[in-house]
Amino acid sequence: MRPITLLFFIGILISVCSCRSDFETVSSTGDLSFSKDTIYLDTVFTNIGSSTYRLKVYNKSKNDIRIPTIQLAKGLNSKYRMTVDGMQGNNGKIFNNVDLLAKDSLYIFIETTANTKDANPTDFLYTDQIQFDSGENLQKVELVTLIQDAVFLYPKRFADGTTETLPIGDQKIDGFYLDENDALNGNELHFKNTKPYVIYGYAAVPSGKTVTFDAGSRVHFHANSGLIVSNKASIVVNGAASTTARLENEVIFEGDRLEPDFSDVPGQWGTIWLTNGSTNNNLNHLTIKNATIGLLIQNNDGTTVNLKNTQIYNCANYGILAQTAKINGQNLVINNAGQASLACSYGGNYKFTHCTFNNNWNSSEQVAVFLSNNITGAVPEVKDLTTATFNNCIIYGSYSTELILNKKTGAAFQYQFNNCLLKFDNISNSFTTNPDYQFGTDTAHYNAIILNKDPKFFKVSLNKFNIDDTSAAFAKGNSAYLIPLDILGNTRTLPPDLGAYQNKVFPK
Repeated sequence: MRPITLLFFIGILISVCSCRSDFETVSSTGDLSFSKDTIYLDTVFTNIGSSTYRLKVYNKSKNDIRIPTIQLAKGLNSKYRMTVDGMQGNNGKIFNNVDLLAKDSLYIFIETTANTKDANPTDFLYTDQIQFDSGENLQKVELVTLIQDAVFLYPKRFADGTTETLPIGDQKIDGFYLDENDALNGNELHFKNTKPYVIYGYAAVPSGKTVTFDAGSRVHFHANSGLIVSNKASIVVNGAASTTARLENEVIFEGDRLEPDFSDVPGQWGTIWLTNGSTNNNLNHLTIKNATIGLLIQNNDGTTVNLKNTQIYNCANYGILAQTAKINGQNLVINNAGQASLACSYGGNYKFTHCTFNNNWNSSEQVAVFLSNNITGAVPEVKDLTTATFNNCIIYGSYSTELILNKKTGAAFQYQFNNCLLKFDNISNSFTTNPDYQFGTDTAHYNAIILNKDPKFFKVSLNKFNIDDTSAAFAKGNSAYLIPLDILGNTRTLPPDLGAYQNKVFPK
């Protein structure tokens, strides 16, 4: 192509493109359409920013239009803020002369940071409107946010810009000791049910002290945070059975992202760590959600960690990781963990009765229960597993093998399963001659085992592990191991069902 011809075509191209930037518009006539007529920004804590929510605005007409104003009804005083097709407008509150092509759409992104003082005092709702145009052409999209007051606990920030830390071995992490005489919060070792708590960094229980959680208390952990029960310190969770769906008496530990999209996202926070030397730890009616490790238990001072009526869901690594610990667990339910729902590793002393250990993590590496008397590279590498007893339990999940026994010589490895439903499908016959998995003939370790039968849980995806009378776990328990009440406080019938729940007809 000769240069003069090329220049001719470039000139035509420029003229075509440039004429589109000066298109003719008409004023909007109140005929916009919206992806939602009300945007619920879900619950946020006071003065903590929300997630970003999206509204799509459609111009379904044949005309290119100009919207004179898009604004928040409360104007510059609004606690909401917007971007409109990437534009910030006047502090994210007011936008003038927004063009929208025919048969096209634009995006509005909305956030808020508000205080309970800004909300309606009767229902703690903070509301506003996005208003499009005015007068006869006015169109509105409602905005609604629930603002929840909370007690915030976090490391101190010093004048030199550094932050309070906790010593962990030869390292330090962002954290602080709970203070029973804190000037702002009073007794930080007593968690009440009047307001939720939000923890930043790791909160530690000082040596010789006990942290207590009242029935109905709620604790929300920010990313990279958790609770440490230190040497000679204790934790007592005084939850109780609830009678309504609000779980009014349950103690709940979870992340601080309250939006529904985060309700079952693993790994949002760290762990509850019962360290070596912590003592007299008792947890009842506690629910732990979305941690990295739900409970990290390393106490070996000779006292028993009593876990009763406790549920742990959606942990990135482990539901419970116990090392050289002593645990008595009753009516426990654990599901969804990246490695193991329950891992009793590096020896210890364990007894679990009427528990449901399930794992539906989407990985062939997951397992419901893992028992081990060793950690590779540890000094010493092996520790005695003096007892690991499972009575009237369910061990199940989405993969063929949900029980792993990892034994090394040089230390005790004592285990026993009595009246348990186990999922262990030896598909490849790789365990046929393994002496540790002789479920039908090894009566020293296995008694009355139900192998690879479906417990028919109510709704695994919702962590509902109730059973009915069609379950393979129905009435298969041994009354010698009976815990009279199930995890919900229902009286068990005889012979008892396996797992944490007394059977009931499923709701329709």
